[in-house]
Amino acid sequence: MPSDFTLRQIEYFEAAARLGSLSAAASACHTSQAGVSLSIADLEKRIGVQLFIRVKAKGVVLTEAGSRVLSDARRLLEAADELQRDAHTMSDALQGTLTVGCYVTLAPFVIPPVLDDFAALHPDLDVKIIEGAGEEMRIALIEGRCEVAFLYSDDSNTTLSTTTVSTTKPYIILAADHPLAGQSEVSLSQVAELPLIMFDVPSARNAAQMLRAQGLSPIIRHVTQNIEVVRCLVARGLGYSILVQRWPVDISYEGKPLVSLTIRDKTDDRKVILAWPEASKPTRRAHALIAAAPELF
Repeated sequence: MPSDFTLRQIEYFEAAARLGSLSAAASACHTSQAGVSLSIADLEKRIGVQLFIRVKAKGVVLTEAGSRVLSDARRLLEAADELQRDAHTMSDALQGTLTVGCYVTLAPFVIPPVLDDFAALHPDLDVKIIEGAGEEMRIALIEGRCEVAFLYSDDSNTTLSTTTVSTTKPYIILAADHPLAGQSEVSLSQVAELPLIMFDVPSARNAAQMLRAQGLSPIIRHVTQNIEVVRCLVARGLGYSILVQRWPVDISYEGKPLVSLTIRDKTDDRKVILAWPEASKPTRRAHALIAAAPELF
């Protein structure tokens, strides 16, 4: 059955929601403010919900219903955009823009291969990446601000479909001249009496919990959200740390050597996943990255 609204109305609605005002939406869509206002009012009438609250001198604010409609609207516009591009070309080349979300601590491992290796495979595709905390990226997926996102499996939920990109285990880093540095693996009890330099992000925050699960009490020397600060302090011999992602080189930002040691105790695997909204069908662009991810990592 034909819909009661037009793609143009959806475009005006999305622009107003993104920009926060009807005048800004009109400018972005190259039309009049009156045209945008009338189109959105007609859209609200046709779908039977109020999308915005008009605030005098402050633009428009999404209603709760409007927020839910917005994610569907963005997926609809994305699908229409892809349909139009496919109609203009019979080649297999991917075109348009693929926006990828990335949990910020995964960025050093994800962004280079995605912007270099994957983008090189699809020269006509504009690949953009947004970074943020796990919950931010999950919301960005649901709201349609990115098509796929790299997360830890802990950050996904039942509203997301996922594929595993890589699996890793927590490990310990020490200064290269530490007495334990010559061992290939260490137990948590061997480091528990040393100062802990704690990487304070959700993906690594369970370091203290791992110790407590073994009946050990962590001695926290310093807490930081900067991974290079962690590695610098450890390399200077001020303590140890427990990390998840393996750095390609055991050298701190200051050029001091580190060692990475396997934890002898049983630890849980950490899975890096590529996620997309369960309720939407991935575009050809997103499918290409989903298919390439195992090889990229």
